[in-house]
Amino acid sequence: MNKEEKHELVLALTEQIKEYGNFYITDTSNLTVAKINDIRRKCFESDIKIQVAKNTLIRKAMEAVDGDFTEIYESLKGSSSILFSKSATAPAKLIKQLRKSGDKPVLKAAYIDSAVFIGDNQLDALTKLKSKEQLIGEIIGLLQSPAKNVVSALQSGGNILAGVVKTLQERG
Repeated sequence: MNKEEKHELVLALTEQIKEYGNFYITDTSNLTVAKINDIRRKCFESDIKIQVAKNTLIRKAMEAVDGDFTEIYESLKGSSSILFSKSATAPAKLIKQLRKSGDKPVLKAAYIDSAVFIGDNQLDALTKLKSKEQLIGEIIGLLQSPAKNVVSALQSGGNILAGVVKTLQERG
């Protein structure tokens, strides 16, 4: 790979980091061609983009993006594949599924909406992450619950409520 090709790859990786916002760095070394092709096919089916690149090129791409990736730099050793996805949990779920038939790919690091996860032991936590939309939905549901209770109580009170309001007005 010549200097110009490396520069183009770094630019492409930089754009993908900016576009997706979520990426996983995995170790896929010593896998057979058939297994790598199976991983690529499953990534395609799950709307995950996989890219094999040299660690120095991945690091240069991260350095070109606004963000703190310093914790991830230590994970850039050996053979590395980088998985990009709009979904924060899709790559983790795919890795977990692939691990049922072997010990690879191994999670080295993950970057999810400015949060850094280091090590393969983080895989279970990553599969359980909720998306921003799910969290907003839960918060809205929690906020609506007390208001719904008040409205329900007011509606069920009917005539009693009118009597209470009239009594309060007479006192004032």
